[in-house]
Amino acid sequence: MSRFGRIRGQVNADWRSFVRRRTAVFFTFFFPVILIVIFGALVRTDPTGGGLFAEQPAFYVPAYLAVVVLFTPFSRLGSEVARHREGNRFEKLATTPLSRREWLLAQTLVNALIIGLASVLILALVVALTGAEIVYHPIVVAYIFVGVVCFCGIGAMLGSYADSQDGAIAASNALGLPLLFLSETFVSLEQLPGWFEPLVNLSPLTYFARGVRAATYPEATTGTTGVAGFDPIVANLVVLALLGVVTFLLGARSIPRTD
Repeated sequence: MSRFGRIRGQVNADWRSFVRRRTAVFFTFFFPVILIVIFGALVRTDPTGGGLFAEQPAFYVPAYLAVVVLFTPFSRLGSEVARHREGNRFEKLATTPLSRREWLLAQTLVNALIIGLASVLILALVVALTGAEIVYHPIVVAYIFVGVVCFCGIGAMLGSYADSQDGAIAASNALGLPLLFLSETFVSLEQLPGWFEPLVNLSPLTYFARGVRAATYPEATTGTTGVAGFDPIVANLVVLALLGVVTFLLGARSIPRTD
């Protein structure tokens, strides 16, 4: 069987496994909906005053997308890798032609499909509930896919090095929550201490948020010079893609050959 055939077969198996777990399907799409209802419709933004939500509704579109782009790969890959280890499945996988990179790529493609569907739902709800006026730039699709690749690699590492499935989920939440709120998503850089800026630049999610915001809400980047003087929409995607390649390779390398 060719490499393409092996990956396609694994994608089909992973997708069927996901849709059969109705609870996982429900909460994958329900969690971001709840977040939008609470932060976007109930708490509301306050563009004329102070407080945490002091920007226009369109400013927070990358934050809502980041909820699924970050947390879904972290939780699904982390728990999937840990579950495979506990069930001695990697030992069986080592006897097949499917390599660790191909297995992770198949998982990543399934996550990209799930998160792509969830992102469409999120954008529709954000516009409907918050009145956000955004630009529907096609490069957002590329940002979502590259972001999924990046965070699937990190999720695989979390699942590989956690001592159990529960540990992988706990590690995903412990790492995901700080990244979500301290990567220029819900909280702008101006609201953070000046000494914290270098740490913000270390987060891959920062480049996702900056790039998606520049594409969907150009007013937020008016007057800025982008990254090293380049267009922020393209430059942030390039940085995120480079980080995605590194995390994917490290994630594939961390997957054990045996149990």
